[in-house]
Amino acid sequence: MCTSLLYRDAADRAYLGRTLELSIELPYLISLFPRDFALSSTVEGHPALEWTMRHAVVAVTMPSVPPAPGKGFAPGDLKVIEGLNDAGLTFSVQSYPKAAGPQAPVDASEAALAAEDLGAWVLGQFATVAEVKAALDKQAVLLAPVPILGNIPMPFHYSVHDTTGASLVIEFHEGVRTVYDNPVGVMTNAPQFSWHLTNLNNYAFLNNVDHSTGQFNGFDVAQPGSGIAKAGLPGTDTSVDRFIRAAYYAQFAEKQTDADKAVQMVAHIMNNFDRPRGITIDPPNQGSGHLHVEGHEITTIPTESTSWTSLTDLERRRFYIRDSGGMNYACFDLQALGSVTAFQTKPMAKLAPAVTDASAALTAAA
Repeated sequence: MCTSLLYRDAADRAYLGRTLELSIELPYLISLFPRDFALSSTVEGHPALEWTMRHAVVAVTMPSVPPAPGKGFAPGDLKVIEGLNDAGLTFSVQSYPKAAGPQAPVDASEAALAAEDLGAWVLGQFATVAEVKAALDKQAVLLAPVPILGNIPMPFHYSVHDTTGASLVIEFHEGVRTVYDNPVGVMTNAPQFSWHLTNLNNYAFLNNVDHSTGQFNGFDVAQPGSGIAKAGLPGTDTSVDRFIRAAYYAQFAEKQTDADKAVQMVAHIMNNFDRPRGITIDPPNQGSGHLHVEGHEITTIPTESTSWTSLTDLERRRFYIRDSGGMNYACFDLQALGSVTAFQTKPMAKLAPAVTDASAALTAAA
């Protein structure tokens, strides 16, 4: 499961926060796709769709094919899960098991885009949500089998944001593709995105004002502390409840005037969606319906936990990542990386910063 939200600061600049939850830890990579890099997408029975990257992209990636002993992965094997391009456009992949189903026929002579390549295609080609929407009107996108997922079609839906704060959702529901404008900038998982927007109407009463005193038949009552405004927020980790909480936090978190403080604010917000292992588990004797990834078996009682959290400063083209093994974020500045001309990829675990031991500083001061 996953949660993403768009936060705007006091100057209306956009920042994206996102968590990714699974029941297994996967070998995620941080990849840099430079400008002018050639990529392609192939769907069986159709000509290959080829493009050259107009924008540099930094992304969290995963291979679409199972690992083979002694062999690495080609750039085309690595699929974008979360990414940012040098125009400030973002792309996110989030779980959506209801994606598969009968798809509209596409002429065999037409080059089709496999859904697993949407991230590289979107970020490599476009600068704004409007451009993505216009391109999708003309481009066939098909749910092709993914080898590393046991050859099931892509069980995901997708969100895109740009520097203006414009957002859209690309969703396959039982094979039918719909592109939604996203007026709240929030995304979780099932049900359909349109359902989540309708469900927000049930929370029109929410605000961030603490009403901490009252009376019952003349008897005065008072809360012993602050925080009662959140009493109406749903509390589970289901996608339905997380959507409401994400919309609340994006709406009411204090609007920062400084960009660095705004990034810190998004980090604080996303802490509310961090899931430690064991907080919820599947029934031990009933199996699991969690995502199966070839070569990465679940060997314990399935429990969804946060694998990593990302923060994106769209205006300054900065991408921050923290994995499950650390407490600090690594930053990747696309403006500084713009001169790189070769594809680069490294394991996320090797790039995550270690905790700083400041003990020596206190010893020196003494």
